[in-house]
Amino acid sequence: MSAVITPFPVAHRLNQVGFDRLELTQILNLYGRMVAAGNWRDYAIDLGRDAAIFSAFRRATERPEYRIEKRPELRNRQGMWALVGEGGAILKRGHELGPVLAPVERKLMKLVGA
Repeated sequence: MSAVITPFPVAHRLNQVGFDRLELTQILNLYGRMVAAGNWRDYAIDLGRDAAIFSAFRRATERPEYRIEKRPELRNRQGMWALVGEGGAILKRGHELGPVLAPVERKLMKLVGA
């Protein structure tokens, strides 16, 4: 039995930034491990014209602890990926997702090792 995937109808789909399957897999893998460590409990995905943003929350009622932003217009400058902290400061920026997620990966190692 094969599954049929029907795309979500969006009027401005051509102008929308999104995550591809590999990017979303990498982000959700980290999210799942942070949930298992007891650090995160909720997430949100915002797909807009300028950016795709994945927000991770300790609790749903708080501001996100981290935001992972993809801004393709910055691809040729400092890199389209950014890790934004709870206060809005950019913690890491780069051209590839893996190194941008490294500070969260290090935090996870401390959580698991403790």
